[in-house]
Amino acid sequence: MENPNETLNRPTIQDPSSTDDASRSSVDSTQPDPSAPLLPPSSSSKNECAICLDEIVKGDGKAIFTAECSHTFHFDCITTNVKHGNKICPLCRTQWKQVPSFLDNTRPPSRFHIPLPVPPLPSPAPQISFEDDEPLPQAQAQAQAQAQAHGDQPGPPPLEVKLLPQVSAVAKEVTLGDFAVLVHLKAGDVSGDEEMPSRAPLDLVAVLDVSSSMDGPKMELLKNAVGFVIQNLGETDRLSVVAFSSDARRLFPLKVMSAAGKREAVQAVNSLVADGCTNIAEGLKIGARVIEDRRCTSPVPVMMLLSDGQDNFTFSQFGFGVRRRTSYESLLPSSTSSIPIHAFGFGSDHDAELMHAISRVSSGTFSFIETETVIRDAFAQCIGGLLSVVVLEQVVEIECVHEVGVKICSVKAGSYRNSVSSDGRSATISVGDMYAEEERDFLVVLEIPSCEESESMSLLKVRCVYKDPVTRETVLVESGELIIQRPNELTGEEVVSIEVDRQRNRFLVSQAISEAKALADGGDVRAAGELLRKSERDLAETLSARSGDGLCESLTFELRALQEKMTSMSMYQTSGRAYALSSMSSHSAQRATARYSPTVSGFSPTYSPGTAGYSMPLPQAYQTSAMARMVTRSQQLGIQSPTTSPAPGDQT
Repeated sequence: MENPNETLNRPTIQDPSSTDDASRSSVDSTQPDPSAPLLPPSSSSKNECAICLDEIVKGDGKAIFTAECSHTFHFDCITTNVKHGNKICPLCRTQWKQVPSFLDNTRPPSRFHIPLPVPPLPSPAPQISFEDDEPLPQAQAQAQAQAQAHGDQPGPPPLEVKLLPQVSAVAKEVTLGDFAVLVHLKAGDVSGDEEMPSRAPLDLVAVLDVSSSMDGPKMELLKNAVGFVIQNLGETDRLSVVAFSSDARRLFPLKVMSAAGKREAVQAVNSLVADGCTNIAEGLKIGARVIEDRRCTSPVPVMMLLSDGQDNFTFSQFGFGVRRRTSYESLLPSSTSSIPIHAFGFGSDHDAELMHAISRVSSGTFSFIETETVIRDAFAQCIGGLLSVVVLEQVVEIECVHEVGVKICSVKAGSYRNSVSSDGRSATISVGDMYAEEERDFLVVLEIPSCEESESMSLLKVRCVYKDPVTRETVLVESGELIIQRPNELTGEEVVSIEVDRQRNRFLVSQAISEAKALADGGDVRAAGELLRKSERDLAETLSARSGDGLCESLTFELRALQEKMTSMSMYQTSGRAYALSSMSSHSAQRATARYSPTVSGFSPTYSPGTAGYSMPLPQAYQTSAMARMVTRSQQLGIQSPTTSPAPGDQT
């Protein structure tokens, strides 16, 4: 027979109309499972569901589940969790012995089991194919043919390559093991060439968080921002939108952004309603499949991901009471590693570590949107770059020229994959895509021998191989040999490179921000702030900073902004961590990210997003003209509804 005492520890499910608190169970003696995920207790006095973070109100039409540990949740939230195999309290880590019986398929059958007429569980739905993308317009083929014909005509080089030594001369008898050479790349700007198609078409998948925390003004501002993106896509671009909450769904397939396509896309986005939990992984999987399954391929596939919360479904493993996230990259489809994901963390409660990891592994960027009213400006900066891609799949090959002695010790390339040959005579850097006017700077650290005979020494040469995004043809650009002087004695007139010094500062400041973040993550915000102040003092003493270099001004701004965001642990957790990660993303990729922040004294913003007290760093590091123009266009619009039809001439 059934143990009568068992009912004392049985969880209860309250009817929405029930107001009796006496049905709550006593706390079970089950010990907490140390491997279970632990959610922080709510700082609010109201009773919140720890899964969806909505308030639990009796009699509001939502069933309530009270577990054997006495914690309460929305029944629908628990149902979803149990279906995903989670039977551990998110608050106290207690391993639940009893869950709603019709969901638990792991319970052993009772000795006196009486079968009940339970409907069979539905079989898994067959995987839906996304091979329904709208064919690419004929205009793209015509543009490609035009570009190939135009390629026979002389024009400005699409990519500039320079080599700059840290100093122009080294005495003959000197041997150095840390001689720095700067490899400088700059993409051309073809926007003024009216005969040449200025950019490659884009396949964009927007993956949007529509969980319940996005309800209200956030959702309206998100719709407005996506509406702005739709407005500014051209007739050779395609867009698909994926919305995720507890699960994910595709609103429409990759659709050509003609006038009709834009109207349909705006209508679909405007129909979104916020509800449910947050399942980022499922949103990314659907988004990746939209790109994987497409029949026609544009040369620039990309995803934009926005979320304001924590993933409720990708639970982590715990050990010794310390939260350790399961590698999120392992949960993503393998194809996302070749699809750049530009992630936008929205507000103070998003998972900045997770969003940064997603962008890093996919060669994308992470932007921090601290104040919701500037979300459109952040999207505008991103789309301004995506609509100006001029270089694809670029690889930089570095080779030592001097026959003996010169070796490559290391390559400082930030987030770009690089390798040095075993003999130290060559190296490669995988750069990928570049927007018009973008620059990339890499420091190559050399070992150079003494030189007894010659008055000069050849060090390196570089070649860059990439694809033209319009013609799809392979392009080769080579540098000349880098030669330094080797006099018997130095005269004191040798040229010291400000460019090399500037890039050293970028790496040093980025490293300081990373170390300060690690200190703050460990709870020592005081030491983190002191480290940032020391980095600011060191930066001010460098040659490039004293010369008024713009990048150094931007680095100084960021160090001061982060010092303010690390004055307390609560401030760091609210905005400092996300700001630091966005800064690290920007400097490691040398690409602009949005980091809207309260103005730091002593600096004026390059532009104002229209919100009192908020600004972007001066100058906005890595921002191109195309990005700046798009941000200006966003700001000139003011706040407007995304339901309005796009202006016919509002295309890039």
